[in-house]
Amino acid sequence: MDFHTDFKPMTVQPQEIERTSLATITAEIGDHPFTEEQYPIVQRVIYATADFELGKSMVFHKDAIQAGIQAIKNGEKIVTDVKMIHVGISKQRLDKYGCKVKVHISDPDVIEEAKRLNLTRAIVSIRKSVRESEGGIYAIGNAPTALLELIRLVKEGVAKPSLIIGMPVGFVSAAESKEELAKLDIPFITNIGRKGGSTAVVAAVNAFSLLAYSK
Repeated sequence: MDFHTDFKPMTVQPQEIERTSLATITAEIGDHPFTEEQYPIVQRVIYATADFELGKSMVFHKDAIQAGIQAIKNGEKIVTDVKMIHVGISKQRLDKYGCKVKVHISDPDVIEEAKRLNLTRAIVSIRKSVRESEGGIYAIGNAPTALLELIRLVKEGVAKPSLIIGMPVGFVSAAESKEELAKLDIPFITNIGRKGGSTAVVAAVNAFSLLAYSK
């Protein structure tokens, strides 16, 4: 079958597409509550999702931006809840600081433990990540159970993340897990409601690596 279209893209140059897209977002976002430091994160999330509602629903702890930049510059680990986020995070800039991206959702010991305890693998993988080392950026975009477990461990003083980026998507406990995250007095980034997901969280992490690289 032969497909034909008269449409021609404005440009096929990657840098020009990005520049034009970011400029369009700034022109169209309208009034928003974000600071000059927070806006680049929001802008990148909107750029990745084409979703202004999601971007404008984001919530930041007052120390989130500086905590995220410093964690990257310190070479701290980045823990993800699923492989999709792990794959999407740009490693090139992180390599400069020695940051490693970790995901344990498919580790054999995690799978075995989850079956034994009748828990989600997401919960068990978060427990493993917390046991391995302190600090780090936790990037959770798919599993509300992972975020709720991390919140529990923070409250108990077991987990001490440098920053939590928690924006799980879904209809079961997703919005509620983000409401609980927003109650913590540690650096976090989240959003209100059911929206979120891997794409949004990857965009946020990559935006932090850009900020760290440029400062």
